[in-house]
Amino acid sequence: MKAAIIGGTGYGAIELIRMINQHPYLEVGSVVSNSQAGNNFSESYPHLTQIIEQPLETFDVEAIAKNNDVVFLATPSGVSSNLVPQLMETGMKCIDLSGDFRLRSLEQYEAWYKRTPADYEYIKQAVYGLSEIYPETIKTASLIANPGCYPTAATLGLMPILKTAIADMESIIIDAKSGVSGAGRGLSLISHYAEINENLKAYKLGAHQHIPEIEQVLSDESGNPTTVTFTTHLVPMTRGIMCTIYLKLTETISTKDIVNLYNEFYKDKPFVRVRPEGTIPATKEVLGSNYCDIGLHVDERTNRVTIISVIDNLVKGAAGQAIQNANIMFGWDERSGLNLLPMYP
Repeated sequence: MKAAIIGGTGYGAIELIRMINQHPYLEVGSVVSNSQAGNNFSESYPHLTQIIEQPLETFDVEAIAKNNDVVFLATPSGVSSNLVPQLMETGMKCIDLSGDFRLRSLEQYEAWYKRTPADYEYIKQAVYGLSEIYPETIKTASLIANPGCYPTAATLGLMPILKTAIADMESIIIDAKSGVSGAGRGLSLISHYAEINENLKAYKLGAHQHIPEIEQVLSDESGNPTTVTFTTHLVPMTRGIMCTIYLKLTETISTKDIVNLYNEFYKDKPFVRVRPEGTIPATKEVLGSNYCDIGLHVDERTNRVTIISVIDNLVKGAAGQAIQNANIMFGWDERSGLNLLPMYP
């Protein structure tokens, strides 16, 4: 199948191309970038010289539908809401990496994203693509809302304990840290070298657009309205997310028992690796891969559990999960094109 990529010069797009290039069932089709249309793709990314040599295209819904089988939208929020309806009218299956179709509430989207929401008819059709949790609905989807990077790490870290009665779900604190690539390729003060080098800063306290997404998933899966304290930090590295999550326990349980609980929950999920007791994952251990690694520790003194969840924000947090969702959607092996060893050191 040929895969069109819209938003072709961003970091999400380049990761999609890296994985599609070695995927057994997908090949790179149209690469759309209105701002760079006519330029060769390798002009934007010289590391792909003599590998991906094709001109970038303008958005033409008829040409995309004629020449491609599936569309990945790696666009900023507020763009895909206009493009997806046009694509779906032609019968194309769409996987959207932006936040335009993640929130079911139009009011929530408008309040948190500060943009006009997508047409509700398409929001109703969108399936939230948290691959490990919703594979059955992903199989039959025509539009997948790919989860955000922070929500992927946070919700995968919380899901097994959420399904039990051993934790106080009103006590969730998520301390999240991301590399600079999460801010995208565009120029901004927050990602300016002189601002981030040898620096650590918290940002969007209580105002990050991923808060309602995390709360929507946790509320759905717990069956109760769930809120979280969520604080994001930018760290001076290129890739990676670490979510350090704290919950108060409602009963006495050991770290070993929590590890066993997580192993059982994720036993058939090839991209979630639960670390043995006493082992805590680091971001570099998932670099360039589609893995989410989870470490656990129960503090018997405070009766709290600490959950460490790490991902590569551009892979499991974006392009890798999008490919994983395409694999599920088309009935392929979930690991197709994603058997990437983490890069180390």
